Amino acid sequence: MNIVSDPKAIPQSTLLSPEANQAAALATSTGVLTVDLDAIVANWRKLEKTAVPAECAGVVKANAYGCGTEPVARALAAAGCKTFFVATLDEAAAVRAAVPSATIYTLDGFFQNSGEAYARIDCRPVIGDLNELAEWDVFCRRTGWSGGAAIHIDTGMNRLGLTITEAQGIIPRINAGDHGITLVMSHLVSAEQLNSPINARQLTTFREIASVFSGVPASLSNSSGIFLGAQFQFDMVRPGAALYGVNPTPEADNPMQPVVELKARIVQFRNIERGETVGYGGTWTARRPTRLAIVSAGYADGYFRAASASDGTRGAEVIVAGKRCPVAGRISMDLMAVDVTDVPPNAARRGHMVTLLGEGITVDELAHHFGTIGYEVLTSLGSRYARVYKGGAATGTAEPPVAAP
Repeated sequence: MNIVSDPKAIPQSTLLSPEANQAAALATSTGVLTVDLDAIVANWRKLEKTAVPAECAGVVKANAYGCGTEPVARALAAAGCKTFFVATLDEAAAVRAAVPSATIYTLDGFFQNSGEAYARIDCRPVIGDLNELAEWDVFCRRTGWSGGAAIHIDTGMNRLGLTITEAQGIIPRINAGDHGITLVMSHLVSAEQLNSPINARQLTTFREIASVFSGVPASLSNSSGIFLGAQFQFDMVRPGAALYGVNPTPEADNPMQPVVELKARIVQFRNIERGETVGYGGTWTARRPTRLAIVSAGYADGYFRAASASDGTRGAEVIVAGKRCPVAGRISMDLMAVDVTDVPPNAARRGHMVTLLGEGITVDELAHHFGTIGYEVLTSLGSRYARVYKGGAATGTAEPPVAAP
């Protein structure tokens, strides 16, 4: 795939390969993050099929898990996704701009001074507190707004949501009709653990309380919850991380397609002797004459320092000229060193891209090296990367890095 910002600005003689073309076109970037919109759509369709007859929404908060709110929302809407969940009103506005017909829920809730913003973009708050509910009621009565809202009920997370007692207290309001509640929802604590007893307790609790919200659609399952079975799916499921390739069933093979590929540029090669150390603290010592590639990515770009290597710990790996190569020494803010001694000398050169994510290195593998989960890997991918989209309606489009404020 050739990505060229201005084809006339680059002599054809310099376009030696798709990778060289991409690197030249995005020369100001430390790296290139490629997002496969077709893979996101394929993942959504798989989840939708698994959850039939429930509606399959799309969670696109946190810039669509680092993949880009607007291109992802457009691709999902074109595939048939009608309902989107975000965290903030700013994120909701981005979805509304991309998909004018979407139903949008904002998970962070309602505040009295945010009512006009909700009405302006026709967004529905997810209400998880009686004070929020009262403020929302006041705003609706004062303005006549009838855009709807979700009620979040806490069934065990102890984070957001009405208690069961509080939820029971508003049942008369629901039974009276004209209540404006368009969804009742809760959130699973341990859905990725198939045999967790918490799942069954939450299911029982939610089923009982949702059953008395007469005529109001119900939603319990996140990505992993979809795979717990039909009894967890209710009227709507809300996949997030699985859309972007994170394994929703970590106790089994990943049923989702990979979505993200991340590459960064080699800026220098160095040759060191046996016994020399590499990086801050001198924690990694060469055990042989070693050739290093210095790569322009570090923890400021979302490549965590936890993936560093030391004399006692093997760190993460990257792909250089088709070969897995280990990180050498500590990851620093903007750079990392990679041991490329076993790569043929002419196979990798200054300016070439190496693969940090992709070509068999999965989001979940990188999360293991980072000591975290795939969610954090994706949402930490830095603003200095150029975003390149393929598939969907965005084939061949490129977005430069986001300028620092």
